[in-house]
Amino acid sequence: MMTKEYSFQDIADMIDLSLLKPQLTEEDIRKGCEEALAYRVASVCCAPSHLPLAGGLLADSDTALSTVIGFPLGYTTTEVKVFEAIQAMNMGCRELDMVMNVTKMLSGDYRYVSHDIEAVVRRAHKHGVIVKVILENCYLNDEQIRRACRISEEAGADFVKTSTGFGPGGARFDDLRIMRESVSPRVRVKAAGGIRDLDSVLLIRSLGCSRFGCTATTHIMESCRKRLGEDR
Repeated sequence: MMTKEYSFQDIADMIDLSLLKPQLTEEDIRKGCEEALAYRVASVCCAPSHLPLAGGLLADSDTALSTVIGFPLGYTTTEVKVFEAIQAMNMGCRELDMVMNVTKMLSGDYRYVSHDIEAVVRRAHKHGVIVKVILENCYLNDEQIRRACRISEEAGADFVKTSTGFGPGGARFDDLRIMRESVSPRVRVKAAGGIRDLDSVLLIRSLGCSRFGCTATTHIMESCRKRLGEDR
C-alpha cells in the first residue's frame, strides 16, 4: 500500500525506536541503540534511568535521545513533570514524550490539562527540545481527542501522540485521522502502539503521521529495503 513515493531514509526518519518495556536489560538497551544507529532512525526513546547509557551510545549521531515524562499514567503533578523534563534535558534529551493528565481531561478540567502541558513545553522550548503530548486515546471519545489536540496545540506542543503502548489500546487509524484534522500543520502527529509492518507505516504516513513508536525496526526497515529493491 503506497500513496506517494518514499525513500528508505524517509521511513527511517519516522521511527522513534522504543526501549520502554520494563523487562529490558542494559544489554537490550545497547542492542536497541546499535539497531537505531544502523538504520539512522529519528530517535531512541528509553526510560529515564537508561539515559546515561543510551546517550553515550548515541553521542555524535543524528539519532536523537528521547525519554518519557509522567509515564505511563500521566497523573503525576505538573511540578514533578517539569522536574523530570529538566533532569532529562540535563542528560542530553532532545525530545520528550509527556503523558497528558488523562484524569483531569476526563473530569473536564481543561485549564489544568493546558497548564500541565504548557509548563513542560515552556521549559523544553527554552533549550530547543521537542515535546510530544501522549493523549492515551483509548480512554477518550472522539470529541475528547479533538479537544485534547486543540489544548495541546494551544499549549505549544510540537506533536500529539496516540498512546503510551501501556494502555488497552494503541494507534487506531480513525483516531489518527481525527488528530490530523484537529491540529494545524505546525503540530505533527505520532502513532504508537501496534505499528509493526511496512504496510501499516505507509498507511499512517498517508494519514499525515510524521513519526511512530517502533519495537520492530529491523523487520520494517528490511521490508522497506526489499520493497524498494535496494541492496545493503
